Amino acid sequence: MISLAVAALLSMGILEQPSEVCSDVSRSPSTLDNELRDIYESGRPYTEFLSSAKRRAELWIGNTEKAEQIDSHLVARARAVGGSWRLLAVAVDSCSDSVSTIPYLAQLVDMVDGLEMRVVDPTTGLSIMESHRTLDGRASTPTILLLNEDFDEVGCFIERPPALKDWILEEDFSSQEIYPQKMEWYDRDSGYHTVEIFVEMLEAAASGAATICS
Repeated sequence: MISLAVAALLSMGILEQPSEVCSDVSRSPSTLDNELRDIYESGRPYTEFLSSAKRRAELWIGNTEKAEQIDSHLVARARAVGGSWRLLAVAVDSCSDSVSTIPYLAQLVDMVDGLEMRVVDPTTGLSIMESHRTLDGRASTPTILLLNEDFDEVGCFIERPPALKDWILEEDFSSQEIYPQKMEWYDRDSGYHTVEIFVEMLEAAASGAATICS
């Protein structure tokens, strides 16, 4: 029997039109240990990704501008970690979760020395999505890995901030309500919980704690 939580997530998964992600593509995931560096180096800086965005272009630009006001205390925490870290984001411009999270991470990267980010499309990042599926089994965008200086995975973010996932389940929205409620939540949150989870990942990785996968 499917739990109520998983049933709700299934509802979320079918709500929007599918993004450019095909979970039934006939390809076995590669061994990520050997390919993360190559995938990362094939990616684009956020500014290039942004300039090429055609779907949800106004929201990409608006959230990029809004991200300039990300929480200064979170930025200070990230700066205190030190070291060299990379964010590898699998994203597509049509994805409502990507446009609501990645601009804020790009701003964090711009404000913290030692942080870099590259964005790849779902074809290039398919193996990453397939090995980091949602609770209900989907390969989704965005899927974002935190990598250390050796390109080892030390954290991962799958689709949405944990705070948003929990809120949707607690509120028990109908399938018709989930999308507008989700977008209102993102607008109110202004990237705070997205940035917060990555700061927590950085702190955990720097301390040698177990990998955080949200």
